[in-house]
Amino acid sequence: MGAYRITVRVKARVERERADDLEGALTALEGRGRELATQARVPAAGGKLVRRFEPVQQVFGRVELSGPKRLRAGIDVRGDGSVEAFTGRVRRMLVRQQGDESPYDALRRALR
Repeated sequence: MGAYRITVRVKARVERERADDLEGALTALEGRGRELATQARVPAAGGKLVRRFEPVQQVFGRVELSGPKRLRAGIDVRGDGSVEAFTGRVRRMLVRQQGDESPYDALRRALR
């Protein structure tokens, strides 16, 4: 059994994977995140009577990573295909990108 667990959530569908080490888990997370980002095309929701949500405000899918020592992190794929990395579970903290690094590189930096 792998020590790291990857959970992929898209709408009502949930898939789980396992990885033995952190680097393998981050590679799997990045692969699934990039796959979701190519599929993410969500129209704006809402309208005249309720608040309007643009695609960038909607989460299309989420890839979460959990592991030893209460490790909780992941990425959110937005409705326009953009990606944001976060750490934590209940109190999510956005991982800021530095320079020209991708959200996946920023997550790697934050977890090391």
